[in-house]
Amino acid sequence: MPPALATRPIEPPNDLTIPAPGSETAKGVLSRALGRLLPELLGVGQGLALTPEARADLAVFQALCREVARTNPGALPSLLRRTAMGTLVRCLRAPRADAEALARELVGVFLLHLSRASALPRAIRQKAPPARLVSTTAGLSIDLPGDTRAISFENGGKIVVERALGPKALSLEKLAAAPPGFSQTSDGVTVSRPFFPIDGSTALALVDTNPLAMVEAHPDKEGNTIDLGGKDASEWTGALSAALDLVRDHLPDLRGEIELFVQQIVPVGYHDEKHLSASYQEAIGTIYMSLHPSLMTMTEAVIHEFSHNKINALFEVDAVLENAFSPLYTSPVRPDPRPLHGVLLAVHAFLPVARLYERMIEAGHPLAKAPGFSDRFARVRQINAEGAEVLLEHGKPTRVGKAVLDEIQRWHDHFARLNG
Repeated sequence: MPPALATRPIEPPNDLTIPAPGSETAKGVLSRALGRLLPELLGVGQGLALTPEARADLAVFQALCREVARTNPGALPSLLRRTAMGTLVRCLRAPRADAEALARELVGVFLLHLSRASALPRAIRQKAPPARLVSTTAGLSIDLPGDTRAISFENGGKIVVERALGPKALSLEKLAAAPPGFSQTSDGVTVSRPFFPIDGSTALALVDTNPLAMVEAHPDKEGNTIDLGGKDASEWTGALSAALDLVRDHLPDLRGEIELFVQQIVPVGYHDEKHLSASYQEAIGTIYMSLHPSLMTMTEAVIHEFSHNKINALFEVDAVLENAFSPLYTSPVRPDPRPLHGVLLAVHAFLPVARLYERMIEAGHPLAKAPGFSDRFARVRQINAEGAEVLLEHGKPTRVGKAVLDEIQRWHDHFARLNG
């Protein structure tokens, strides 16, 4: 992306909540969010307390970034779209206690991607290696022993782990041929394939590098520990694939946006009476979900958390509301008072859920005739109506935010007519 595009004000999005047929609004918003990361990538680590080895690695990393930007301008945005890379850069915006660990991981993951793509200008040796390297693209996780002195990266996916006991060579090409669920430890290095395909480019992830995963804002949750809930990974992928199929059948443009955004779904347990889910502005591309026996509950959750990812990308480049965080208001979906930012998140996520219910009824889907379907549709419409009224009455939007609120107003009116 040209620097001018990264700094130019974003055009107001007219259909960010529910895409119009053929819409590219979400794609444009994601592109602009990645554009913000490009200059941050080149300056990452400034002002952080790092060891000399990590500082030297970072200097090599930033020189490589500039070289890649010059020779292959599309490569850096593509890398930053990967949830592991983008999350680390966003988390390194401010000083934090684990800043060096995150910087080491960022450098290592970047070099791993370039090695796999044979895009390294020469062999690179990382003197301050991370504890783990994870790549959703390669579908691999590499856990390194504590006595690792350095890692060397070469083109063709060749990696050498340097230990006091001697070097350990790895071939990403050979490891990529192993099946999902594969795990092997040799010479202290554990290599696993913890990603299970769901549909398209989205995978169930049994490893998570998000530093904020255990930071929890919801009063009924305590972080996002990876947990299959006693179920097999195939049960998870089957349920999530069925949910995505339902979205594809009734909201195809929204399904296309999910494919663009959601790279991994992290399992956080099984519950048959409630459903838990989460997402983070820093971790665009990742959503956290529990497993539930109801297909509609799972589908709602996918749409809901994806919608958070989508508007979080917009928050990367615009505040949307000038009074987003103060004062607090009653939320239609949370027991605790929420700032308008939270109310906006809820309404933006539940409107496409309501649209799914409406489209399923129009199509005569068998689930639309099931007991409780109409009641749930009515409840979702009520949630949206209550939230939209608070938001539209009290929200003070930015220029970009006005387009978001105008769209919410249109859908609020649409469902009000349906209620009538």
